[in-house]
Amino acid sequence: MTTKRILIVDDEERIREVVRACLEDLAGWEAIVAESGQEGLVKAASEQFDAILLDVSMPDMDGFTLFQHLQANPHTCLTPVILLTAKVLPSDRAKFAQMGVAGVITKPFDPVKITLEMAEILGWESGGVEA
Repeated sequence: MTTKRILIVDDEERIREVVRACLEDLAGWEAIVAESGQEGLVKAASEQFDAILLDVSMPDMDGFTLFQHLQANPHTCLTPVILLTAKVLPSDRAKFAQMGVAGVITKPFDPVKITLEMAEILGWESGGVEA
């Protein structure tokens, strides 16, 4: 079984580190971090990822703008994107699905369950993680 590679794009260092530790320690996935939308765009275009976990609210380039750039690039348009956001309304979920977003994980999230949520959204085996 090959290890999943996940790109985490979030401007908050504590969030990046918690998510990275959870993905690596609980699921055994390889987690790469980017601290801005621009850095995330460069890494997504130059490396291969199985999924991208994307914060919506970032200062330089918000998650929606980054998502649009990813969708426009033939190298990244097929990579599933999960949004990580504190602000999500039921109507937003439908809008995100229409945009092609794979799913949404709301902040604050349960660090112990984030890998399970991601695996469920993406239809992956949970990497041996128990609920």
